[in-house]
Amino acid sequence: MMSVFEGLMAELAEIRPVRHFGRVKQMQAATVLAQGLSLRARLGDRVEIAGSIGGEILAMGREGAEILPEGSMEGLAINDPVEHLGRNTIAPDVSWIGRIIDPYGAPLDGRPLARGAKPRPLRSPPPPPALRKRLGGRISTGLDAFNTMLPLVRGQRIGLFAGSGVGKTMLLGQLARGIEADVVVLALVGERGRELRDFTEGVLGEEGLARSVVVSATSDQSPLARRRAAMTAMAVAEHFRDLGKHVLLLCDSVTRFAEAHREIALAAGESPSLRGFPPSTAHQIMALAERAGPGLEAHGDITAVFTVLVAGSDMDEPVADILRGVLDGHVILDRTIAERGRFPAIDLMRSVSRSLPAAASPSENAQISEARRLIGAWERAEMMVQAGLYAQGSDPLTDRAIKLFARLDGFLGGSGAKSPVESFARLKKALDG
Repeated sequence: MMSVFEGLMAELAEIRPVRHFGRVKQMQAATVLAQGLSLRARLGDRVEIAGSIGGEILAMGREGAEILPEGSMEGLAINDPVEHLGRNTIAPDVSWIGRIIDPYGAPLDGRPLARGAKPRPLRSPPPPPALRKRLGGRISTGLDAFNTMLPLVRGQRIGLFAGSGVGKTMLLGQLARGIEADVVVLALVGERGRELRDFTEGVLGEEGLARSVVVSATSDQSPLARRRAAMTAMAVAEHFRDLGKHVLLLCDSVTRFAEAHREIALAAGESPSLRGFPPSTAHQIMALAERAGPGLEAHGDITAVFTVLVAGSDMDEPVADILRGVLDGHVILDRTIAERGRFPAIDLMRSVSRSLPAAASPSENAQISEARRLIGAWERAEMMVQAGLYAQGSDPLTDRAIKLFARLDGFLGGSGAKSPVESFARLKKALDG
């Protein structure tokens, strides 16, 4: 009964007995200037323009508050009312598990959604670095490649770098269903509207959704909503982490998060510098990523997978370069591998998990090293073999790589393993030929 009363009190707390209004003074290409809010409003607060259009305060000065609307400004007029709504917060609740919500905490699945008892700020500092736990033990993912050569441990943060159409969404669904976690929080940032139902019903499935909270902002929504989707998902993950849960956070994608921030920053007057991205982009990405990871001793952990859309496999583009520097590993999906039919299309030689070698035993590390050496030898000799220029017996390592490559390639696409032990047994079998 206590939770019922807490939820009721949370709803009552949202009622504003006193409401504060300003007026629209000026409308520009992308922003609205409002007067009369200076004594109440703060930077980053939410407002509502003309009773229907949400917005966020980007700047404040003598002339008034500069607001970026969340919708079209068509139909707005000078002196339209601007209501101050307060700070940007979200109030997660355990009842959100199994639900699909928008970045503001409203349900998208047509059912009522309870508000949590304690609002959380969208921008929270990460746990104190000196008090955070170390990375935890290895977790099962259900995928042979991640159970062995690219292990994932509790509290680790990895990046999934891929172009369009190489199986990124399918891999996210496999991880959401297969990784050992108490709660899965999934941020769909700027996705096509039709993909939400396809993903939740077809890829994630009923079993995956039953332990998940899905936060979605589609590509047609404002940059404020798209950027907020990632922040809301992180705040929800932090809520369950503070309850002692192991949370799997899947953010798809950081690229669209950065693009949304670019639109907002340019509207606020920031100058582009990093291939069109403003200087604050790096801080936004790093601040988001640092909030994931191990929690304090009394709390749970957030194991995170961040995806990055890399055009033309350019791993040095700004978003990929910034994110890769703050993660505990990166996985690259290759279009050539996907086109020959192996999924997940992981480019093993360009991917790395920084949980190694600590996440594996000496014998397991030996198997990983052997598999990498063989795959590397095959990649160096592949063109010569296909052209008929390689002579059998020229190099024992290459000879063995040619013999075992098909088995190792099939192993990297394997799934359904119940534990890393089972996956390593499969790897040994592949290496033994």
